[in-house]
Amino acid sequence: MNEESPRPAVLHVNTERTWRGGEQQTLYLLDGLKKRGYTTLLVAKEGGEMVERARDHGHEVVTMRMRGEIDFSVPARMISLIKKHKINILHAHTSHAHAYIQLAALPMGKRKPAVVVHRRVDFSIFRRSFLGLNHIKYLHGVDRYVTVSHAIKEILIKDGVPGERIMTVHSGIDLARIDDAPDKREELRKEFGVAADETLLANVAHFADHKGQIYLIEAMPEILKRYPKTKCAIVGHGELKEPLMEKCEELGIMDAMIFPGFRTDVPSILKAIDIFVMPSHKEGLGTSVLDAMAARLPVVGTEAGGMPEMFVGEENGLVCPIRDSKAIAEAVCRFLEKPEWAKSLGEAARLKVEKEFSTDAMVEGNLENYRDLLELRRKRGFKS
Repeated sequence: MNEESPRPAVLHVNTERTWRGGEQQTLYLLDGLKKRGYTTLLVAKEGGEMVERARDHGHEVVTMRMRGEIDFSVPARMISLIKKHKINILHAHTSHAHAYIQLAALPMGKRKPAVVVHRRVDFSIFRRSFLGLNHIKYLHGVDRYVTVSHAIKEILIKDGVPGERIMTVHSGIDLARIDDAPDKREELRKEFGVAADETLLANVAHFADHKGQIYLIEAMPEILKRYPKTKCAIVGHGELKEPLMEKCEELGIMDAMIFPGFRTDVPSILKAIDIFVMPSHKEGLGTSVLDAMAARLPVVGTEAGGMPEMFVGEENGLVCPIRDSKAIAEAVCRFLEKPEWAKSLGEAARLKVEKEFSTDAMVEGNLENYRDLLELRRKRGFKS
């Protein structure tokens, strides 16, 4: 980068009230930038989980009420923050944040910060277009999209976003979060009602349609037919919990199913299970899969979104077609049939994460994006 280029000073915006994978990635990025000595500031929704966790990590957080996507008081306050903190990068981590930073940057002319939008979902930008305004929102006023997978990048290109305005930076995970978690295998398996001679499968995800837990449930009768000493924990919460439990009752497999609810001890749970299954039919990347890989678990994934980018052939995991319960059952049974082979894939999965999906790799990828953008803007005469 040219020595005259300014140092990135970033205003991050996350509008979610709840805590999911995107919020964890936002916090990992903030932590990494702070560790490297960069100026960061977070704008977050008042009362949201993001606020408390970011402050616990020592980050400066400004809270705002954020009424929907078009609350003009939010960009007005952002402009004040941009000027006060000499911000030269605006980084949106959610869809509503995207709209807010565009509105904040719009009136600033040659002094406007670069606009960066993180894209973590693998569906078209026109899927939910209000009065056709998505064309304006997504195709104008964004300097760079950061996608968490190459699959999402291809979707944006298909929707009309120029490829040169898109950079793929895979999500990263904190390996220490997995490694340092207490090993409570015996304690947790006892809590879940899993006997010493039983195999425990698990899925960890929000209970939403695109996460595809229904296909894992539909795979269980065949798995139990061939391997009766198997139980399955579906960890999380969401609007589909009751329908999923009803499906288990309908299939007569409730005795083999475990619904522990939302848990804060997921790294320890990963150390207590034998096989991880992610049956999503839509997935940006799937950081819970990366967590499982880091825990050296054999993983059954699908072809959804960027998930196949984590796996190499059948060397570190198995990939099934989406919405295919039979394929999921077969993949799980292959692991159960050859436990030593399954273990070797889990070890290979760990190595893959260490090399390509660490938080350090994710932070460095975002920094490369910031520096590149600021150099381009300097050449184009923007003031920073």
